[in-house]
Amino acid sequence: MRKNIALLLLIPTMLFACGNTQKNADDSKQTSQDSTQQSTVSDPTKGENYGKVVKISTAEFKELIYNYEANPQAWVFRGDKPCVIDFYADWCRPCKMIAPILDELALEYAGKVNFYKVDTQVEQDLARAFNISSIPLVVFCGVQGNPQGTMGAYPKEEYKRMIDSILTK
Repeated sequence: MRKNIALLLLIPTMLFACGNTQKNADDSKQTSQDSTQQSTVSDPTKGENYGKVVKISTAEFKELIYNYEANPQAWVFRGDKPCVIDFYADWCRPCKMIAPILDELALEYAGKVNFYKVDTQVEQDLARAFNISSIPLVVFCGVQGNPQGTMGAYPKEEYKRMIDSILTK
């Protein structure tokens, strides 16, 4: 089932993407100074994280989105609202390009769509579980149905179109 999900995520055409998420140790230690870094919390839909992109760990991914270990045969979405997940790395230039766009969209869709980000350098087990080999990978998870993803950097209008057509029909 994981391979089927990975295939669903890899179908869209790439515009810009960083290949191989495995950079050397020095690159993985670099930290971005942009304003998109958010603290990890156990319930990112309340309080100070309302309308923000929230950085989550593998454990939080399993709790808030999909526990692929408990349900390896079928996608079982655990959230109460649709969500957008940005799989990124600090060293990835296209990832840095889309971060402010996703921040703006998180504000625009606050209360309707949750926005998360997963650092593939830190959460390598999660990246391996979904065969993520190219980033940025933005995944759209509706409350019903399978997730859909797109690799590469797109303009804000394209992400809005995808959110509106996939998540907020």
